[in-house]
Amino acid sequence: MTIEFPSPTVPAAGRTEVFLRYLDYFRDTVVAKVSALSEDDVRRSILPSGWTPLELVKHLRYVELRWIEWGFQGRDVGDPWGDRRDDRWYVAPEETRTDLLAALRAQGRHTRAVVEDSDLDAIGAPGERWDGADPASLERVLFHLVQEYARHVGHLDIVAELAGGPTGE
Repeated sequence: MTIEFPSPTVPAAGRTEVFLRYLDYFRDTVVAKVSALSEDDVRRSILPSGWTPLELVKHLRYVELRWIEWGFQGRDVGDPWGDRRDDRWYVAPEETRTDLLAALRAQGRHTRAVVEDSDLDAIGAPGERWDGADPASLERVLFHLVQEYARHVGHLDIVAELAGGPTGE
């Protein structure tokens, strides 16, 4: 697996490009690692917490949906917590790896389009996502998404290694 890390030494046109590079890198890493695992390995958990790699993929797609579409854009997204059931991540048996990875990629394309069309200082639309607080700026939302992806890619690194899949960055 060779996905180029968005090194801080590579020039960027601005903060927007830096955020997008990191999000693309982490998303591509998730796709590559989950694609390299067997069907059994993506649907079973080897951790005490019980989550599976496919559940993580679905969760990350919904994280972007919640923060960009439901939060920043203020759009009605139906069930913004559709990645959960009984307060846990959930993937139905009929949901496929192909479909979940395609949904993650599509969500990433949407995020990129929104970010490219917006100023980082733009404030999100008021709505339920903010739990009564003032909406955050797009920059704060993107910073949150980067840390969320980075944390979960680290989790996936360990799971993939234990399953005999790809290791490292």
